[in-house]
Amino acid sequence: MRLPDRLGKLNQEVQQLSQNDWQELEQKLFLRTVNRVPVTLVRGQGAWAWDDQGREYLDFVGGWAVNSLGHCPPVVVEALEKQAKTLIQASNQFYTIPQIELAQLLIGHSCLDRVFFCNSGAEANEGATKLARRYGKLRLNGAYEVITTHSSFHGRTLAMTAATGQGKFQEPYIPLPDGFVNVEYNNVEAIKRAASEQTCAVILEPIQGEGGVNVPDDDYLKKVQSWCRGKGILFILDEVQTGIGRTGTLFAYEQYGVEPDIMTLAKGLGSGVPIGALLARENVSLFSPGEHGSTFGGNPLVCAAAHAALKYIIDNDIPGNVKRVGNYFMTRLENLKQQFDFITELRGRGLLIALEFNKEIAEKMVLACLDRGLLVNTVKPNALRFMPPLIITEKEVDKAIGILVDTLEEIRNAKGKSKNAK
Repeated sequence: MRLPDRLGKLNQEVQQLSQNDWQELEQKLFLRTVNRVPVTLVRGQGAWAWDDQGREYLDFVGGWAVNSLGHCPPVVVEALEKQAKTLIQASNQFYTIPQIELAQLLIGHSCLDRVFFCNSGAEANEGATKLARRYGKLRLNGAYEVITTHSSFHGRTLAMTAATGQGKFQEPYIPLPDGFVNVEYNNVEAIKRAASEQTCAVILEPIQGEGGVNVPDDDYLKKVQSWCRGKGILFILDEVQTGIGRTGTLFAYEQYGVEPDIMTLAKGLGSGVPIGALLARENVSLFSPGEHGSTFGGNPLVCAAAHAALKYIIDNDIPGNVKRVGNYFMTRLENLKQQFDFITELRGRGLLIALEFNKEIAEKMVLACLDRGLLVNTVKPNALRFMPPLIITEKEVDKAIGILVDTLEEIRNAKGKSKNAK
C-alpha cells in the first residue's frame, strides 16, 4: 500500500474511534512488549488519574515509581512551560544553565563529586558499567567483569539485560554480552566466591524493586562496600528506583551507612520527565571527552523540570513524608496480613512496598482493584507492588486500604465458594 493511502486509512480509523476503541487501535500499531491494564488514562493530578470515560483512579503505580510529586505537579509544569519558551535542546556541545543547576543540586546533596546526565535508568547503568570498565582498564590491569545479583534489574539494553540476574529477561536474547556475573542477592560470600582478577566492580540495588521489592540484611551493603574497598573494586549502587526519596531518605544508601563509588538515578528524578543520571567519586571519574556521551542527555527542558522537582523534594522534606506515611501504610498492610491468611509476606521500605500471596492471584488483584478505582502493579505472579507518589497522604492510604480489603474479601469468598462446589 502506498504511503498516502496507508496514512489515509489510519486517519480514517482514528476519526471513527469511539471512546472505547483506543485500546483496539493500539493492538494494531504497537509491538507487543507489555501487557497493558485495560484502561486509557487521559488526565492526572496529584495521586489521582482519570480515564477517557471520566472514571477516577487512585494511582499507587506512580508511573512505575516515576511520578515522585504525583501527576502534573505545579512546580514541574511551571518549570517546563518556562523552559519550553526559552531553550529546549542545545546538545552537550554547549554549556546550558539548567543542566549545571541540576548538577550542583545533586552533588551538593550526595556523597559523589561528578555527574553525567542521560535519558533513562538503563542508560545510566550502561554509563556506570562503561566507567567501571574504564577504571578497570586504567587502574586494575584491564579488569572488566561486573558482579551483579539474581533477581536484580538494571535495564533493557542488551548489556543491561546481561547484568540483570533474571532468566526471563535474558533467555530470549542469548548469547548475551559477556562481562557480567550474576550471584545470589544478600549473600556477601557469593560475591567473594565469584570475584577474580578480572572483576572491576559490583553493582547492587539497595532494595531490589523489579525483582520483588527484596530488602537485604541491614549490614549487607556495608559488608560488600568494605570488601570492595579492600580489593580496590568499585562499589556501585543502582538507585534508579530507590533514589530521590522513595525509601524515606533522599538516597537509600544513607540508611545503610555506605557511600558508593558510583550511583545511578532516573525515575523519580524528573517527576515525570525522562532523565537519568550517573554520579561518581572524583577518583573514579576517568572518562575523557568522546569516550561517553548523549545527544538528548541533560537537555535544558528536562533538567529544568528535574531541578524544580528535586529542589521541591529537598526544600519540603518530602522524604520525611515518605517515611511517615510509608510507616503508616506498612502498619495498615500488616493488619491486612493478619486478616487474610493467604497473604504470606509484607516487605519494603518507605513507599516501595510489596504484598505477597500464597497463590498467583496478583493479576486478578490488579483487575479487581482497577474496577474499584485503584491502580496497582504486579511485581510477581503472586505479589503486588505499591509505588505511590511521594506526596501521598494518610487519607489516600486509607482509601487504598479500603479498596484492597474489598478486593481481598471478594477473592476469599470466591475461594470459599470454589471449595464448597467441590
